[in-house]
Amino acid sequence: MKKLTNKEREVMELFWQHGPLFVRELLEYYEEPRPHFNTLSTIVRRLELQGFLGHKQYGSTYQYQALITEQDYAQSNIFRLVESYVKDSYKGLVSAFLKEEKLSTDDLRELLSQVEELKSQEK
Repeated sequence: MKKLTNKEREVMELFWQHGPLFVRELLEYYEEPRPHFNTLSTIVRRLELQGFLGHKQYGSTYQYQALITEQDYAQSNIFRLVESYVKDSYKGLVSAFLKEEKLSTDDLRELLSQVEELKSQEK
């Protein structure tokens, strides 16, 4: 899955928060100065071409909706992060969080418990 630009991410967050929208409705969620309609429409069409959005046609207008969830996008970014920065080592990722004290011992125990629970469900 392609990484979103900041503007694309901003648009996708509106779809994730509010559901299907017409571009005119999307504009209403922006504070002044709002982006131009054509600019926003171009971003939406680009997101559709990339597979992030789909549409339903109502006469000559289109209502767009997210085709992927925010969780799926976040998970894809995590996988890309691991692949790019810790050479596909999830152990290395957890180790980095431990070294920076971003994960406590209790957090690690909870994660271990979740892994054991998932393993027991697979059997």
